[in-house]
Amino acid sequence: MARTRATIRDVARRAGVSSTTVSHTFSGNGVVNEQTQARVRAAASALGYHPDVVASGLRSSRLGVIGLVLRPAVGPEPHQLGDVDYFPRFAGAAALTSLGHGYALMLVADPVVPGASRTAYACDGIIVTDPVGNDPLTAAMRSSGMPYVLVGRDVADPDDPHVIDIATAHIVDRVLDHLAAAGGTRPALIVGTDAIEWNLATESRYRERMLSAGLPATVLRVPERASRSEAGLAADELLSLPEPADAVYCLTSDHARGVVERLVERGVRVPEDVVVMCGSDAECLRALSPTISTVDLLPEALGRQAAAALLRQLEPDLAVTAPEPEHGRLIVRESTSRSGR
Repeated sequence: MARTRATIRDVARRAGVSSTTVSHTFSGNGVVNEQTQARVRAAASALGYHPDVVASGLRSSRLGVIGLVLRPAVGPEPHQLGDVDYFPRFAGAAALTSLGHGYALMLVADPVVPGASRTAYACDGIIVTDPVGNDPLTAAMRSSGMPYVLVGRDVADPDDPHVIDIATAHIVDRVLDHLAAAGGTRPALIVGTDAIEWNLATESRYRERMLSAGLPATVLRVPERASRSEAGLAADELLSLPEPADAVYCLTSDHARGVVERLVERGVRVPEDVVVMCGSDAECLRALSPTISTVDLLPEALGRQAAAALLRQLEPDLAVTAPEPEHGRLIVRESTSRSGR
């Protein structure tokens, strides 16, 4: 049999007060003395009553919920995020920062994707990771006046003021310098195909560095959701060059794993013949042999920054800050360590 939910009137009868007093007790409106409040809360607890937070939010135009859209990572197969460190670390830090200031953080589907839930639009504001060029979600939020924060720039709108800097060019410089120090004189770049800052700004800075050094730029684009075997084909392409690359920078963990597995399969030694660096850490890179050097993108720091920036939009008088991260911290493992050569 379906359980009957207690109403505000039930609580009022049990506590011996008016429905208005019960409402004021839970909303904070009006003046209710502490003893009466305690009696109302005890009655509510005994009856299993709780206020309708959705209805209350609609009346106040505030639900106390921040939406998080992980784009483009959360697509048809969001379970793929399980192996990637960045997203759970980012979401956890953003959630704790939000919670510390009275807001919940909820992972929501991208509402502009056909057939997706529109839950995001019910949130007080939205954090979007890796916005795409001419991002339709950003356009929808602007037109509706919804507060938002982008982690990484919309490459078609570099002047958007609501952006958390991911310092892509600085990270590329640190990676290329590390590869060169490890003996990589002819670095190649493997990027994804999504129109996001991480891909496009990485390629742009890489090409600038190659031009400045008088070196050929070798860029291969592999779809983010390609299988490891498909990513391994990029290794075949690099080895077929007249002068094969002796260093590879792969942005995603699946690409890096596929490339290294294919290189080893073909008898190429990592790191003795080719040094390899990945742009984001993942469990598979720590378990592979050889282990793969990566960039720690410091997602906790970015998550705190994003949540703080959105909270300040929602409540301009709120005292919330987040320190600037040390972008481009490298995690050096076997794939770029030639010390035993």
